[in-house]
Amino acid sequence: MEKEIIYIPENVCSRKYVITYDNSIIKNIHIIGGCPGNTLGLSNLLKGMEISKAISLLEGIKCPGSKNGQTSCPDQISLALKSIS
Repeated sequence: MEKEIIYIPENVCSRKYVITYDNSIIKNIHIIGGCPGNTLGLSNLLKGMEISKAISLLEGIKCPGSKNGQTSCPDQISLALKSIS
């Protein structure tokens, strides 16, 4: 059964993530705000991926454009996905 969460990221350009998942598989990630090409590409790459795999690929990525330089949109997505599992 598909479930959905809404996650509000911190210290990055994107403003909201709407993540749909079924068991441990990502069905869709809609990223609101941020760099359009990068967020669309990231969303497409994550569709169908296991949540644990996505977390391992994304966590810890830093972006110098983030407000504190210690996170990124991918890192924030990993935090959103961790809130599921």
